[in-house]
Amino acid sequence: MTSPNLLTILDELMHLEEIFHHPGPGMTRADFERMTEPDFWEVGASGRRYNRDFVSDVLEDRVRHPDRSTWETRDGHCAEIAPDNFLLTYTLIQGDRVTRRMTIWRRSATGWKTVYHQGTTVANV
Repeated sequence: MTSPNLLTILDELMHLEEIFHHPGPGMTRADFERMTEPDFWEVGASGRRYNRDFVSDVLEDRVRHPDRSTWETRDGHCAEIAPDNFLLTYTLIQGDRVTRRMTIWRRSATGWKTVYHQGTTVANV
């Protein structure tokens, strides 16, 4: 359970995660880069490692070629792991594909920034 004092942060971060899955029209590479730390990296559900530039390329492509499929997020949980650093976990459902996701978010003077993201495929759901 997310601590009651973190429920507002949980809502904010879950909204920001949606931007990464289905970026809206008008989102730019600069917008994405403002939301990520320079040393951001990700481990995808495939187990591959991706750096910030690669992820920015993917997100930029999603703006140009939107995915119209329905992706559902649920079971969001937020925990403060260090001052102004939060671990967000949730389940992402993309049709038949289910993954567990985690993102480390840092609150900075310029807004929320991602530090790390990981997806793990759930087998036999």
